[in-house]
Amino acid sequence: MTADTISKTKTASPSSAAGVRRDRAGAPKVGFVSLGCPKALVDSERIITKLRSEGYQVAGDYAGADVVVVNTCGFLDSAKAESLDAIGEALTENGRVIVTGCMGVEAARIRDVHPDVLAVTGPHQYEEVVSAVHDAVPPLHDPYVDLVPPEGLHLTPRHYAYLKISEGCNNRCSFCIIPSLRGDLVSRPANQVMAEAERLVNAGVKELLIISQDTSAYGLDIKYAESAWKGAPLKARFLDLATALGELGAWVRLHYVYPYPHVDEVIPLMAEGKILPYLDIPFQHASPRVLKAMRRPAHQEKTAARIAAWRKVCPDLALRSTFIVGFPGETDEDFDLLLQWLTEAKINRAGCFKYEPVEGAAANALPGAVPDEVKEERWHRFMQSQQAVSRALLAEKVGRTTPVLIDEVDDEGAIGRSQWDAPEIDGSVFLNGETGAKPGDIVKVRIVESDETDLWGVTA
Repeated sequence: MTADTISKTKTASPSSAAGVRRDRAGAPKVGFVSLGCPKALVDSERIITKLRSEGYQVAGDYAGADVVVVNTCGFLDSAKAESLDAIGEALTENGRVIVTGCMGVEAARIRDVHPDVLAVTGPHQYEEVVSAVHDAVPPLHDPYVDLVPPEGLHLTPRHYAYLKISEGCNNRCSFCIIPSLRGDLVSRPANQVMAEAERLVNAGVKELLIISQDTSAYGLDIKYAESAWKGAPLKARFLDLATALGELGAWVRLHYVYPYPHVDEVIPLMAEGKILPYLDIPFQHASPRVLKAMRRPAHQEKTAARIAAWRKVCPDLALRSTFIVGFPGETDEDFDLLLQWLTEAKINRAGCFKYEPVEGAAANALPGAVPDEVKEERWHRFMQSQQAVSRALLAEKVGRTTPVLIDEVDDEGAIGRSQWDAPEIDGSVFLNGETGAKPGDIVKVRIVESDETDLWGVTA
């Protein structure tokens, strides 16, 4: 998300004394700017839910907020720059700013640039953020005002929600500093995950997007411990959790899945329609030499053959992935191998990043830095190759009838997503002239046209 997509929560005015009873119109108001990945968005939702339960309200703009919380991203240097810019904008527009999130671990750097911020906290430090808001703007204390819906408050549309199943990561990829920001893997008990998922579905959520730093490692840290769910034991294990989530009646989409061997076990669930035929796997590269330098776990030289085996079980399987070009030591041969693999593996959706030497990453010490102009050239070649793959795969959908989840409706028609597309990062299905649907509806659509990113269809 970017600073342009701010959602805001209103908090009490600074002049209001703690303990003074105010009506809802005088409730404190907090603004929120949530940057970075869906995992950070879930952190923002948890903070908002806690504040809302205490009587705070959500402000829709800087002017309406008594204090602004900026949830930062610190994964790449470019993301840190965006975070610093967002903090500066909030200070300019509002003046009272609390900083949290991944870049919060660099408090000194933030204060060097923006010394007037009220407080700085790190990632998933919910209590510290709420405490900072309390210090800035005292909460209302009214049990009749301080109520929230049981599913919590969310920054996504009502019909889909992100469900975080764990924090942190045990991997030590050489280009990544996430473990130093968010720590090692900490899995939630399975029954807690399921209870949250059920509350969301009961509240009208049609799609659950499962997220973490390493989704397929879920439960490893707690030895796949059992917990009671619906009168039976449920293991904190990737397959068991996916199976249980598939019984709730909502779309279940798996993100951030490392291709460990046991991922093979969930493919039959997709073939049976229990969960969506979609895997978000951050492959990052295809050259064994580059993957070794990246310290990527679970990647094998015959990954393309494994993908082909998955598609034999589930022909509708769509793969979304991310890749890095220009990694230190990447040769022309390595890059050509990546392009060949991309075509062979038929990745449906792919994002590509030019390598950045993130401060604190082990990869910075590797020899063979790739010049920026070479990174740029490789990025363009990658995107051209991927667009050709995506165009061919989407053309195969023309003539098919498929369920589509509607996201938006206006006077010109409806925009939705197929089972092969996650919100914001993948493509859309355009239904020109279809104005009778509502956001959250799942409608059957016959696909009539495609390009390299999107589909067009008519209701069947």
